[in-house]
Amino acid sequence: MYCPFCLGQDTKVVDSRLAGEGVQVRRRRQCLSCHERFTTYEVAELSLPKVVKSDETREAFSESKLRSGIQKSLEKRPVSVEQIESAVNRIKHHIIATGEREVSSLLIGQWVMEELRKLDHVAYIRFASIYRSFEDVHAFREVIDTLEKEPPVETAKDQLSLL
Repeated sequence: MYCPFCLGQDTKVVDSRLAGEGVQVRRRRQCLSCHERFTTYEVAELSLPKVVKSDETREAFSESKLRSGIQKSLEKRPVSVEQIESAVNRIKHHIIATGEREVSSLLIGQWVMEELRKLDHVAYIRFASIYRSFEDVHAFREVIDTLEKEPPVETAKDQLSLL
């Protein structure tokens, strides 16, 4: 690791700890030449598979597209940023865990729907209406009927009222 101050090549690790929900290692380093200290972050470089879209085209997995789709569904809903990030991380974990070089966008969409179903029923219906291309009110009614049979989702607002 080069020193950012003097560009010396010899540095030593002074302190090391986990950061970013355990997906990064934060290292405090000291240059052996100029004795300046600096911080580095180390993350595992994982190659995510290509996404096979419904028209059979392939594109690189985009975490920002995934996050954006989830955020659009959750717009003006009582769901925290931490809950969204956790959902995105779980979906990424599913994608990596397949061990495949290509993953269907339909499969990713199913994982997104599972996460949204746990987070917020309104967001789930918003996403499902686009993902499943609802044609009429009956399609909405079917999804709503299914959701009404489930136990209610505990929202962040509900959790705060318990405190």
